[in-house]
Formats: sequence, structure tokens, C-alpha cells
Amino acid sequence: MNDLNRYEELKKQILYHNDRYYNQDDPEISDYEYDMMMQELKELEKKHPEYITSDSPTQKVGGSAKREAGVLVRHNVPMLSLQDVFSKEEVYEFVEQMQEQLDDPTFVVEYKIDGLSMALRYVDGKLNLAVTRGDGVLQGEDVTANARAIKDVKKKLKDPIEYLEVRGEVYMTNEAFEKVNEMQEIKGKKLFANPRNCAAGTLRQLDSAITKQRNLSMFVFNIQDARGRQFVSHSEGYEYLKQQGIKIIEDYYICKTADEVWKAIEAIGENRDKLKYDIDGAVVKIDSFADRQKLGSTSKVPRWAIAYKYPPEEKETKLLDIELSVGRTGRITPTAIFEPVRLCGTTVSRATLHNQDFIDDLDIRIGDTIVVYKSGEIIPKVKRVIKEKRPADSVPYHIGNTCPVCGAPAVRYGDNADIKCTNDNCPSKLVKNIVNFVGRDAMDIKGFGLAYVETLVNHGYIKDISDIYGLIDKRQELLDKKIIGLVKSTDNLLNAIEGSKNNDATKLLTSFGISNVGKAAAKSLMKKFKSIDNLMNASYAQLIEVNDIGDISAMAIIDYFKNPYNQEVIQRLKDYGVNMEIIEDEDSDDRFDGKTFVVTGTLPNLSRKEAAALIEKHGGKVAGSVSKKTDYLLAGENAGSKLTKAQSLGIDVINEETLLEMVK
Repeated sequence: MNDLNRYEELKKQILYHNDRYYNQDDPEISDYEYDMMMQELKELEKKHPEYITSDSPTQKVGGSAKREAGVLVRHNVPMLSLQDVFSKEEVYEFVEQMQEQLDDPTFVVEYKIDGLSMALRYVDGKLNLAVTRGDGVLQGEDVTANARAIKDVKKKLKDPIEYLEVRGEVYMTNEAFEKVNEMQEIKGKKLFANPRNCAAGTLRQLDSAITKQRNLSMFVFNIQDARGRQFVSHSEGYEYLKQQGIKIIEDYYICKTADEVWKAIEAIGENRDKLKYDIDGAVVKIDSFADRQKLGSTSKVPRWAIAYKYPPEEKETKLLDIELSVGRTGRITPTAIFEPVRLCGTTVSRATLHNQDFIDDLDIRIGDTIVVYKSGEIIPKVKRVIKEKRPADSVPYHIGNTCPVCGAPAVRYGDNADIKCTNDNCPSKLVKNIVNFVGRDAMDIKGFGLAYVETLVNHGYIKDISDIYGLIDKRQELLDKKIIGLVKSTDNLLNAIEGSKNNDATKLLTSFGISNVGKAAAKSLMKKFKSIDNLMNASYAQLIEVNDIGDISAMAIIDYFKNPYNQEVIQRLKDYGVNMEIIEDEDSDDRFDGKTFVVTGTLPNLSRKEAAALIEKHGGKVAGSVSKKTDYLLAGENAGSKLTKAQSLGIDVINEETLLEMVK
């Protein structure tokens, strides 16, 4: 194939994949594969500048603005993409070019978040408009209503600045992504491929309530424009934004030399697997706004910044087996078991194969040589099969139509890719339900570990959660058969079970494992409804009045309590004497309502658990990490990094004595 034909083919392919990525939020290839195609296209254009036309992907930015999620808004400042580089040499070349063109430039190196761009416009300190990148030059989509539903988007600044436009990246944490996909699975809908796709689809929802439920996040990474205040540099702008409570890119580095820039890039790369969200590179940008203005931009990229893309690490290995597991919802998940390989600093030997469609698409078979990688440098995944190395006697793999655990029929409903066990009493589903029920955040039955659960289920002593409370009647039989152990072990467990009957009904509600109803939501629900009976009879309208409860959660609650099987189980729990009401403390109140505390260090008298209970007793919320939403840090000895972060954010730091004074 000659250069021109290859050029036209590449151009066509890239434009197709641009549409899939930017406009449909459904990419078919990895970022790395796309980047390599773009690199090849650029090399051909460098070799043959006469090939370049206005419709070349190198002359365009992003996708096209869509109307489906809102009206079109003209960009005040173009939202350009960045020039990608892939080697240390290219990084050093950029730094050297900047040093030649500028007088002693300073560089900022920061995370490149894998999300989608959004600009926020503030007028007199109040959020006025939010707009997506769209075509990057002329216009994007008005998504203001959805932006207001994102917890990280500041609605009002401390400083009523005349005009401020900032640009950031909307993303989804890995935890939030898993929760959304879990809900998609329960509703029988298609799962999202990755957090970036999910975030993009969520931001463009027509219903902002859905946006809020999916828990999007946002980092701001640039001041686009400002009136009423002047900024000399990017780093100065960051400090101002932090003062306004705006969430900026974490852990940015200030550098002067190429060596320092590269060291920062390496540090970011080493930290990738510790992050709670995906990054797809590191950004190197000039700090001085005057220098940026001097350098300017091309029609596509600013000349003052580059994006370094980390090379994906891939390894060949042999597929030894495909293991089938059954989840709490009955979903049968195939998992690839392969010869261990080292990826991104850890040894991996397993990766999900998702469903039968995924297996069929790859045509993956036991005994195959496969290529594995880490998605976002975190989650092991199978990329492809090397069919040239396939054993001659290999056969296609099928999950089948029976449950691998209980042997009951397994079915696939409609267009849903998942195959599910139809047996409500499947031991695998039951074990996971029981483990959830007895867990620390649920009924908190001490000593009731997985081994005991599996033993009691396998021997037929537990067929549903209510059977836990019937074990006391079988004490002698359990001792005779040594199901749990000797007298002391058996009595300790049975006593813990009996003691859990007196738990607050909030714990019981959490233990049911209702989709999207965790500890916090259960607390909010029981605060309003007071008892399980009241909650069972609650209407949809009553449920959505509760904080933390949206449309999906409300329907999940209604469906759970409408189920005759669940009703029977709850009645048996009542018959066993399990408490169904909240235990109201006469000394409790709402003085900390709306306030978030973080507890750290060693307190003089209270344990952290006791301190948290005291705060919650008075209506406060206790979080695990310090953020701009934290109101108080309760600090004891050896407070460490949480104290440092709280001080940098201007958060009130209190000690145990102050807390006790506050609750008098």
C-alpha cells in the first residue's frame, strides 16, 4: 500500500473512532491503539504536507456538539486538545524548546484525568453556565443542570469575582463506576465499558436526577478567563481556586529542568495504581500565563503544553482454566485463570471474562495463549488471543445452561448478556447474602466468619437469613456433630447471634442487602420511618423525600419488600425476636446535622469508634478522609497527613476536649 492510500485509510479510521469516542461515548479501540494511529497519520503528514486537508483529524478538535443533552453554547475560550508525546526524548525536546523560546520558564506537571472536559462560568461568584467540550472550538452542550448535580462543582465562590471561567475534567471513581454497573445489572441493562464512558453518558443525561445518583466527580485544571482579578501563573490560579473551595488536580509538581519534569512524570506513573480514579497520562504545561500568551496555539493544540502518554504494559500468558462463580444476584461470571505474569508492579493470574458474548467475541478457549494488560493500570483484563499458538485440540467454550453451584437452570433473558441462576436458594447466592447479613456494617455478629457460614449452609442449617436465629435451638446437635467446634466456640457464636437481636433496626435494614441501600442510606431511612414495618409500607413519594434516596433506590426498596419470599423471611425474624425499630437515645439531637467530621490520631480517652458514635448521636456524619467538604477534624496524637491536609484546606481542627464541650 502506498503512502497516499495508507493516509486516506488512516484518516477514515480515525474519524470513525473519533465519532465513537466523542459523540457516542462507545469506543471500540484502546486509547493506545488510537494514539498509535494518530502518530502514524502525523508522520505521513510530516513526510507529505501536500496530503493535509481541512478534514484531517490533525486539524480538528474533539467531536461535534450534540443537541440531545441540551442546547448549544458558543465557547468564549476554545477547549483545545493537547499534543501527545510517548517518549522521554520527546519530553526533553519540549522542555528544551520552551527554554529556547522563553526566559527561564517554570513548568507544572500534573495528572491527566481520564474523563471528559467541561467548562464552568461564574458571574459575580455564582455558577452561571456549564458547557461540554463539543467541537472544542466553536460550541459545546449546555449541561448546567447536570453540573449542579455533581458534588465537586462549586455553586458559589467565596469571592464574588466579576467573571471566572475554569476548565476541568468530569470523571467517575472506580467505586462509583462499580456501583453504577451493579445497578445496570440489576435492572437488566447494558453494562458500561469503563468509567470514562459512564461519566460521559451520565453528564449528557436529560434527567439531572440520574446524574446525581451516579455520583460524578470533577477536577478543575485550568483558569480559562477572568475579569475582576488578574492571575500571573497557573500555580497562583490553583491556590486561588483552592481558597474558593474548588477541587483542583491533586499532587501537581513545579519544575524548572527537563530532569525535574521527567522525575515528576515518573512519580505520577508510579502512583497510578494507588489512585481511586483512572488517569491516562501526565500533562506538562508552562506555568506563566504571559509565557502562554506569547507562545499561543495552533488550530488544534496549545504550544505551551503536552500530554505524556504512559505505554500500556502487556504480557503473553497461557489460559489454564475458566472458573465460573455465582454472585448475589445469581449472575454467572466467567473468570480467566492463567499462568501468573507481572503487570504494573504486581503479579496477576486472574481476569474477568464478563460473559458469554465477551468469550465469543474473543473466541477464547482453554489452552490458548492470551495477551493480558491492566485497564487503567489497575484491573487485569484479557485483550486478545494469539490464535497462531492455539492447540490443535482446542474447543469453543460455553458457560452452559446450568448453574455451576447448584445445578439449577441458568437462563439468559432477552438481549441481556448475563446468564443467571434461576434458583433463589442457590447456595452461592445464599452464602454471599449471609456473609453480608452478619458483616460488621450490618448485624455485626462477632466471630461469624465465612468458614462458619459455608459450613452451616453446606450442612443445611441455614437456608435463609432468618435461620441464623434458629441455630440456638440446635445447639446440642451442632456440638455433637462439631459443626462449629467445641463448647466455647459454639456458645460464643450463638451468644453473639442472640445479642444481635437487640441491634438498632438500622443495622437490620443494612443487612438485607437491598441494592443501593448501604449504611448511610439505611440510617437516613430509619431516621424518617422509625421501624421496618413503616418502611415496608412506605410509598414511592415518601421514599424519595429521604436524603440519599433517589428513583432507583426507591424502586429497589419497594421491590424488595413486595417480594413474598422476603416478607416471609422478615416475619420469621420478628418471630425470633429480632428488633424491628430504631433505638432512640433520649440524649440524641441534631446539633451536628449537615456537618462532616473526620477522626484521626489517638484520643486521650475515647476510641475512634466511640468518638464517631458520639458525633453520629448528635446528627453528624463521620467520613474516612479529609476533603473540602470536611467541617471538623477531630485530631489526637500522631494525627499525621490528615492533620496536614486539614490545615492546608483551612478546616477547623478540634481535640477531644472541644468535642465534649460541643455536645454538652
